Amino acid sequence: MVWGCLAANGFGNLHFCNGTIMAPDYIRVLEVNLRPSLQRLFGRKRYLFQQDNAGPHTAKITKTWLRKKRVPVLEGPAASPDLSPIENIWRILKWNMAQRRPAIYNSYKIICGRNGKKISSATLSRLVSSMPKRLTAVIRRKGDVTS
Repeated sequence: MVWGCLAANGFGNLHFCNGTIMAPDYIRVLEVNLRPSLQRLFGRKRYLFQQDNAGPHTAKITKTWLRKKRVPVLEGPAASPDLSPIENIWRILKWNMAQRRPAIYNSYKIICGRNGKKISSATLSRLVSSMPKRLTAVIRRKGDVTS
C-alpha cells in the first residue's frame, strides 16, 4: 500500500507499507506523515482531509484518533473515485510506471517519488479545483459513477 496526500499546491509525504494494513497500522502512518504534510502544504490555512472508505480509514479507532487530533475530515459516499483527486494521481503514476516496469520494491518507491515530482502544480490545481463540478455530477447521478 502507498499512502500519499496532495493539495492544489503540491504533494505531501509518500509512505510505503508492505502487505495489508489494519487500523492501528494506518494510524501509525498518519502519526508520522499527516502533520508534516499538512504543515508543508497548508501552514496555518484551513483544509479538509479526504480519504476513501477503506476499512482502516473508517474504523472507529481511526475516526477517534482524527477527532482527537482535530483533523477536519471530508465525509464522502461509500465508493466514489470521482470525488477523489488523488485517484487521478495514482492513475497517472501507474501509467508512468508501466512504461518502466520497476523490478523490485525499492525501484517502485524511487520511481513513484520521481514521477510524483514530475506532475505539475497546474495538474494538481486542476484536479482539486474540479471538486465542485465533480460533486455536482455525483449529486445529479444520485451517487452513481459519473465516468
